[in-house]
Amino acid sequence: MAGKSNEIIKSESEMKMKWLLGMGYWVQGFRCFPWLAVNFFLKDGLHVDSSTLQILQNSANLPMVAKPFYGVLSDSLYLFGQHRLPYIALGAILQAISWVAVAILSSSGISISTMTFYLLLGNLGASLAEVANDAIVAETSKQPTSTKRGKASSSGGLQSFVWMASSLGGVLGNLIGGIAIEKYSPQAMFLAFGVILVIQLLLTISVRERSLNLPKNHTNSGIKQQLAELASAVHKPEIAYPIAWLSASYALVPVLTGTMFFYQTQALGIDSAVIGISKVFGQAGMLLWSAIYNKSLKSSSPRKVITGIQVTMAVFMVSDVLFVNKFYQKMGVPDSLYVVVFSGLLEVLLFFKILPFSILIAQLCPPGCEGSLMAFVMSAIALAMIVGGYLGVALASFVGVTGSDFSGLPRGLLIQAACTLIPLLCSSWMPDNMKPKVTKKDA
Repeated sequence: MAGKSNEIIKSESEMKMKWLLGMGYWVQGFRCFPWLAVNFFLKDGLHVDSSTLQILQNSANLPMVAKPFYGVLSDSLYLFGQHRLPYIALGAILQAISWVAVAILSSSGISISTMTFYLLLGNLGASLAEVANDAIVAETSKQPTSTKRGKASSSGGLQSFVWMASSLGGVLGNLIGGIAIEKYSPQAMFLAFGVILVIQLLLTISVRERSLNLPKNHTNSGIKQQLAELASAVHKPEIAYPIAWLSASYALVPVLTGTMFFYQTQALGIDSAVIGISKVFGQAGMLLWSAIYNKSLKSSSPRKVITGIQVTMAVFMVSDVLFVNKFYQKMGVPDSLYVVVFSGLLEVLLFFKILPFSILIAQLCPPGCEGSLMAFVMSAIALAMIVGGYLGVALASFVGVTGSDFSGLPRGLLIQAACTLIPLLCSSWMPDNMKPKVTKKDA
């Protein structure tokens, strides 16, 4: 009877965990809903150019760079006897304040600096919540599940679940956003997302952390000790080299999303609903990718999977060159169809690498610093993507692309594709096979 009771308690804790994480990652994916409105609000409301739009998009992600600090706080500083859920709750509060504040301000009263401040505040809240959620996933992935298949069953299973939840949020966010932007003001969309964040907050504070049955291998060791453990972990070659390679694979690629957004909407006159559907198609691709990876590729070489994605990105960029040069249009393919399928997939392809990489790092992560190490990884990716975004602005300027002149865009896309292949020269930094976990004793 006691064994059966323990199984019931464990099953209930896993169900609570999935509800909590599912909601958290779904909201994380659904953030594309207000951000789609931000793009159109900045372009049509504040009349910014393509370079300014891209600078704002990337600058707003600066709070993501400080994720290791949030991770150390989450690992070492307990709030109200808990060390994960309070940070998720605080993140939801900051995001709700940010989006509701923008929603209630009049259009004429919002300046670029004011908008930037609230976007930074919102991303600060999102960073705190993501760090705590990622730490819970990293901790739980090391435990055997109630399926009685042992630890092997839990490896990658929860990561795939939350990836699918995030992708589903992205699908709905872009689908609803593409329709809503035609019928409602951006402020109304900001307010709607604020309400969703309040619901997430209420769900989070209704759960006690002890009911989630998280591992008990944590000690309140203090921030200094936690920083020392993080430093020790990232100095391990088997951890440092893959992180360096993944970061370089983002930082070396100039991102031209702002330029392509202006090209599609200004030069081609693509409808906002089509832009939304393209993002839906991309998110559906991410959802399908998580299912395919979990079923068929989870045991494959991380190096082969991740470098394969990198090559695919370069191929899609070359395809964009043909698109801008009207090659597909001459073949009878409508611009809107290409934007939905190829542009939608290219926009999310760079995120495909994160799923296999997060599973790899979760296996290598020393016990006790899951939050700080996973946060370090995500902040390295965020910083690398910001660098790539700024390089994209510089590349657009170099090839002479402006908000009304896109004649240099094909050359810029070719340079982008060439830069995407450069990290392959150091692909040996990525493990060819999954290695055993690093223990705290080893670290």
